[in-house]
Amino acid sequence: MKELKIAIIGVGNIGNLHAGYLSAGKIKSAKLVALCDTNPNKLKLAKEKYGKEYQYFDNDDDVLADRIIDAVIIATPHFAHPKIAAAAIKAGKHVLSEKPAGVYTKAVREAIDISKEHPELTYALMYNQRMNPVYQKAKQLVEDGEIGELRRTNWIITNWYRSQSYYDSGDWRATWAGEGGGVLLNQDPHQLDLWQWICGMPSRIMGFAYFGKHRNVEVETEVTAYAEYANGATGVFVTTTTETPGTNRFEIIGSKGKIVIEDERLKFWQLQTDERDWNREYTGGFGEPEAWKIDIPVIFDGTTGHQKIVQNFVNHILFGEELLSPASDGIYGLSISNAIYLSTWEGQQWIDLPIDEDRFLKHLEDHIANSQVKKTESRILNTKNTY
Repeated sequence: MKELKIAIIGVGNIGNLHAGYLSAGKIKSAKLVALCDTNPNKLKLAKEKYGKEYQYFDNDDDVLADRIIDAVIIATPHFAHPKIAAAAIKAGKHVLSEKPAGVYTKAVREAIDISKEHPELTYALMYNQRMNPVYQKAKQLVEDGEIGELRRTNWIITNWYRSQSYYDSGDWRATWAGEGGGVLLNQDPHQLDLWQWICGMPSRIMGFAYFGKHRNVEVETEVTAYAEYANGATGVFVTTTTETPGTNRFEIIGSKGKIVIEDERLKFWQLQTDERDWNREYTGGFGEPEAWKIDIPVIFDGTTGHQKIVQNFVNHILFGEELLSPASDGIYGLSISNAIYLSTWEGQQWIDLPIDEDRFLKHLEDHIANSQVKKTESRILNTKNTY
């Protein structure tokens, strides 16, 4: 195979983003051949925008039955991600799914298990922030032991501002039945992924999610979560869609140093003596280890990273390049968000990880059963500079 032929399933906001650069030929050794959406209006707009060069489908079954198509990019509402991924793999297609991998871990785990039965096919996830050199460097510093033993993590990510009109732009948005969650499932999967990718998975979570706060929606618009790690380290994750101007500050503190990522820069401090050793030997009362601020030669990549993930996906399939965002990793960040919901629903209890999947699903199904149908016409929004 010299060229990967790709279909996009779902041509809403994010689907059009992918269609834009693929149709412009910006991904090497790949060709967009088809677009699909079950919404007739969205499909009509796609035909008008991209022209007769492509095939257009009104259901994903026909996409998966087409022998010309080698791979699909899934850009549908969240619940459908693992279902379509599993069907596509069974149909012999490579899969690149938008985040999140799904709404609940049980469905994602089932899709991952199916993919394991087809090792000749690639199942990847659109964790585009993994392509940013700043986060890659932070991961390297932690893994190389440059900050010593993990002590604390803290991420304040509140620059996801979303207006009521955003939530009203689709009948599926911000409902338990249509979306399955709010800021944790729509905006924060990238940060939850990076949190565990860089710092490792916590052992337990306590969550405080606030549903419909400052917005007329069913799902959460604000969250504070507390995490504990197996070694005793702690973490805090704070997020909202109703605060402006927002903050994006990620701190990682260890026994030998500190990393801070903010304002598109990585700052690094390193102790000349590990705090554990210094504390054991120091007898002077007040005092602290000498710390050096070290300039790290890394530049924040202002691009979204979507194209880089797709290029990596194509290169992995065609040329054996290492896959940087396998879908099997998607279950980790989703486990954290599921645990935050479960903790909130059960009165702010500690939730051990991995979570009890059936216990979580029972709560989610109860919320879905009481979800209200929104009477609103779906709209494609201008997403420039939002990803």
